[in-house]
Amino acid sequence: MTSSSPVAVVTGAYRGLGLETARQLAAMGHRVVLTARREADGRGAAEQLAAEGADVRFAPLDVTAAESIRTLKDLLVRDYGRLDVLVNNAGIFPDPSPGTPAASIFEAELETIRTAFETNTLAALKLCQQLIPLMAGHGRVVNVSSGMGQLSDMNGCCPGYRLSKVALNAVTRIFADELQGAGVKINSVCPGWVQTDMGGPNATLSVAAGARGIVWAATLPDNGPSGGFFRHGEPIPW
Repeated sequence: MTSSSPVAVVTGAYRGLGLETARQLAAMGHRVVLTARREADGRGAAEQLAAEGADVRFAPLDVTAAESIRTLKDLLVRDYGRLDVLVNNAGIFPDPSPGTPAASIFEAELETIRTAFETNTLAALKLCQQLIPLMAGHGRVVNVSSGMGQLSDMNGCCPGYRLSKVALNAVTRIFADELQGAGVKINSVCPGWVQTDMGGPNATLSVAAGARGIVWAATLPDNGPSGGFFRHGEPIPW
């Protein structure tokens, strides 16, 4: 890698889709800053990728803590002087298990919904506010969303997760509108039903396959879309 190689930040990247996204971006020539709240797990993940030959380093990040985000920004300014890709992957599923009575919106605790918004929506918003200016008018932002946040196909259960992903999609749209005319593209991506800890072992997609749609949006050409919602590189309804 050289000092001109693009710099990418991936949040929540110590396992699953975040880790695989970091791996694939590094394989494409990016210098990757792998972030995680769990420091030991994050360092271990970065060391794993580095042992594979990737240009990856770990940076601690609690996406719900403003000071932690500022510390990450300072690191990027000091050590790279730029940012080219931001993948807002960190997320939680705080609701009771789907299919159980407790997962109904009638039983939902407002604190559960607030917790989902803090991590899945507001954290991404704050990271965009702080880090998009480092892109100096040219970069890519990927907000990892979910089909469970599609208003066009909204069903019952799991209101904390669903509402936070709907709101995340709105964050994408608002930033995209305000970035018109700039070279920064921002999109929401549903990776599909992936075999992660969240998706479960019965999911239909491998982690590598799920990450490919994220990486596609993170490496769009200059004439690529912005302000859209995609799965596997194809647009899907909001």
